[in-house]
Amino acid sequence: MTKTDVNTKPYNVIGVIGGGAWGTALALVAANAGRKTVIWARESDVVESIRRTRQNAQFLAGVLLPSGLRATGDLAEAARADALLLAVPAQHLRASLTALAPLIAEGTPLVLCAKGIERGTGELLTEILAEIVPHAQPAILSGPSFARDVAKGLPTAITIAARPDIAQALQASLAHAQFRPYASDDMIGVALGGAAKNVYAVGCGIAEGLGLGESARAALLTRSFAELARLGEALGARPETLMGLSGLGDLVLTASSPSSRNFAFGLKLGRGVPMSELRAPGAPLAEGVETAPALVARARMVNVELPIAETIAAVLDGMLPAGQALERLMSRPLKPE
Repeated sequence: MTKTDVNTKPYNVIGVIGGGAWGTALALVAANAGRKTVIWARESDVVESIRRTRQNAQFLAGVLLPSGLRATGDLAEAARADALLLAVPAQHLRASLTALAPLIAEGTPLVLCAKGIERGTGELLTEILAEIVPHAQPAILSGPSFARDVAKGLPTAITIAARPDIAQALQASLAHAQFRPYASDDMIGVALGGAAKNVYAVGCGIAEGLGLGESARAALLTRSFAELARLGEALGARPETLMGLSGLGDLVLTASSPSSRNFAFGLKLGRGVPMSELRAPGAPLAEGVETAPALVARARMVNVELPIAETIAAVLDGMLPAGQALERLMSRPLKPE
């Protein structure tokens, strides 16, 4: 990727699809970067909360939003933006793209901001986008970032992958003093890194919940990245992408912090909280739970073995008690690193 042209023209109007914590944080980023910004939310109370109180009381309470950030429940209104950031959950992406497809102009950049692999098909989010909205300009945003940190203006660096000129225009549209986007054209690597790290974060949380110690977690994190690298090579991702912000950087953050929903989910599971309680309506969404079997399925399509991901998926599907996960991994045949 070439150095960003300082004269790259930003997109004037940014639309954000999804009124959760991450969508709201990204809308705030765009507004703080000087863009006209509109956020679409499915929940009418979120739209009303932003309009009346300048806060998303349901998903990001306590963060004041600027008056220039508009909220709408009209998808067509948001779709008229110059570029769209899609912050809907990964397993709902196909339905959201299907609704958006007839509303957007040809060549509109659609930036995927969720992280996951579709359960049932094993498709990366970039592949779903290409399938459902082929007339859009595909892009993906990922990296080590918690919504509340971003919304509070804490320093954050992420990766945006797209065709080089599109990536540079998106950089120019979102960058400001506390938010630094790096450009890439490796959409496979960015999509895979963001998806897989959620699965391994659940596993690291389970290890912490079982009280296995820091050494075990370090080994798990390291070997998880080795799995990710093997699958990335098979799918055509570049090694430097997986070593960067959207791969290793995101994995380290998500797999080591209780603020991570995926790590927190695994932590509770390892401590014995039943799956029914963790997945009850209204419980925090952990994308890694749905992504785990999809990641394993995708790896099998290209004959790549992922023993750690397979073990995590077995625990999440109730086929293996969490306490037996380490025994299963430690009893595998010895081999060179």
